[in-house]
Amino acid sequence: MRRDHLQPAVLTVASVLAGMVGWSGNVLLLPAALVFPILWGHARARYVAAIVSAGYYLAASRGLPQGVASFYASDLWPGLLLWLCASGSFVAVHTVLWTKRPDRRPFRYLLVAALMAVPPMGITGWAHPVTAAGVLFPGWGWPGLVAMTAGLMGLVTRMWPAVAIAFAGLWLWSAAFWTDPKLPEGWQGVDLQMGSSLGRDASIQRHRDLIATLRDRATGGIRNIVLPESALGFWTLTVERLWVKALQSTDISVIAGAAMVDAAGYDNVLVTLSDSGGNVLYRERMPVPGSMWQPWRSWLGTSGGARAHFFANPVATVGDRHVAPLICYEQLVVWPVLHSMLHDPDLIVAVGNGWWTKGTSIVAIQRASAVAWAKLFAKPLVISFNT
Repeated sequence: MRRDHLQPAVLTVASVLAGMVGWSGNVLLLPAALVFPILWGHARARYVAAIVSAGYYLAASRGLPQGVASFYASDLWPGLLLWLCASGSFVAVHTVLWTKRPDRRPFRYLLVAALMAVPPMGITGWAHPVTAAGVLFPGWGWPGLVAMTAGLMGLVTRMWPAVAIAFAGLWLWSAAFWTDPKLPEGWQGVDLQMGSSLGRDASIQRHRDLIATLRDRATGGIRNIVLPESALGFWTLTVERLWVKALQSTDISVIAGAAMVDAAGYDNVLVTLSDSGGNVLYRERMPVPGSMWQPWRSWLGTSGGARAHFFANPVATVGDRHVAPLICYEQLVVWPVLHSMLHDPDLIVAVGNGWWTKGTSIVAIQRASAVAWAKLFAKPLVISFNT
């Protein structure tokens, strides 16, 4: 193989491995994603930067085709199409901002990192290497994020070996003394294994089963119980009354996922329930693009699809605690958690309904991302998923 073909091939293979290992679902492997900026910085031509970016992103999001096929009960083709489309913004940003001039690369990559962290490009900004800050700088908070960003800039310069060695040392130190985020006192997340029926089975018996599950978990001083995304199905007065009645004479508060539907579409929400009543706690800022968030419907004058409340309700109040809620897809992109951290919440609540990801690493990646952010900002974490 000619030398001018060997280098792109090696960079591409390495980028695929970085995406697969870094986003395998193991939180301690997230720093493997930091290989990607090094490879991007070593590209000798714009087309090589494009190929390297595509290899990394497609490997990191490799569970999407199978997940979409399961969600729509179809073959792999719709998932493959969405997989390729989703990579478009990531590859485009990294390709357009790549430069041959080494002195400009750090600032170009800073711009790349910023664009892929916030809307509109950040809407598909999965697999952002900055997520590894929680592993390398646990407890550092905003200074840790700044240090991580500076390190990313350093990885695309000629000084990358020194930066990589420093990061490797921090990685080993963190792995040696790693502990998972604490569960806040009095809180409990409930994982369910109800598959696709969760949120679709609206029977009274399903609600009674969930209530019985809660009563089993409400022991040992547990006062706040979190259920997964979509656990309550459609949020109606009937559902509210059923749960409020079941919670009478208890001091339990339930935080659970539901959907609020109207003529124009729906909101994916978290509601809070207690013996005094129920109310909407949080409206999702970033539903899953394509399957849930479908902005083209309003452009075409049709209804349906979930609304995206991009920069609304960054924190919610439960009792005397300020909570940073993250629903499903919000755990995969950057700006929702940073938006919430600006308000210094007391804890993070991460929920999801990942039945459609069976056989993929998507839920594991969501959990790893939530853990990494909680560790970076030293916040207790409550996780609740349905699979």
